[in-house]
Amino acid sequence: MLTAQPSMDKLRWIMAQLRNPETGCPWDIKQDFASIVPHTLEEAYEVADAIEQGDFTELEKELGDLLFQVVFYSQLGSEEKRFDFDTVVAAICEKLIRRHPHVFAKASLTTDAQIKANWENEKAKERQDKNQQDNLSILADIPKNLPALSQANKIQKRCAHVGFDWHNIDDVFAKVEEEVAEVKAELHHNPEALAEELGDLMFAVVNVCRHAKQDPETLLRKANQKFTKRFHGVEKQVTDSGKSFTEHNLETLEQYWQAVKDQEKY
Repeated sequence: MLTAQPSMDKLRWIMAQLRNPETGCPWDIKQDFASIVPHTLEEAYEVADAIEQGDFTELEKELGDLLFQVVFYSQLGSEEKRFDFDTVVAAICEKLIRRHPHVFAKASLTTDAQIKANWENEKAKERQDKNQQDNLSILADIPKNLPALSQANKIQKRCAHVGFDWHNIDDVFAKVEEEVAEVKAELHHNPEALAEELGDLMFAVVNVCRHAKQDPETLLRKANQKFTKRFHGVEKQVTDSGKSFTEHNLETLEQYWQAVKDQEKY
């Protein structure tokens, strides 16, 4: 019997009531797997944002929202007799135990490199089993709605795992320099070719991030946040000047920008 205390059983009961075709919420009743995806992505980004802001009060709430997404999908799966919350939990339990033989079995994996290699090998085995059944590429199951930087990073990781990769970061930098030259060559000529070369350049920069063991999506998010913070400082100086942006020339705005950067040093 349900109690007033919060629990997974209570959350699942609430979800079932929301989806009740006779007494549930009209909005929840009309949702399906595809319609919830944008909300799931939004909730995941809100979790990331709360962590980046160090707002743990908000993080607690956002994690609840993200958990609710899992319960929602599980409810839909149960209604369609595809899977339910218990089978979802069973699947992740089995996967985590299998991918951590150094914790749950007798495998000896002591370094981060060994643990990561084992993790990737297990994932590769899972993909191989699935791909052999369906005759799919090793890149076939990379989500197409991932942010482009994350997708590029995952594509490169998959290829690297089967040996299709540069041997050192110097070769990667050489590729970036090659792509920069190709961008410059098309800069004032063919817009379509320029767009393609710019894409190649960004892909190559992601490769640099990967070889440097950095996540490109995280790096760009942090760069966006840093720029936004600095630009707010520029805006304050513009306001303090009593003039509008359009009344400032670029040289003055650049001075404001440098002043903001100098303040960060102290």
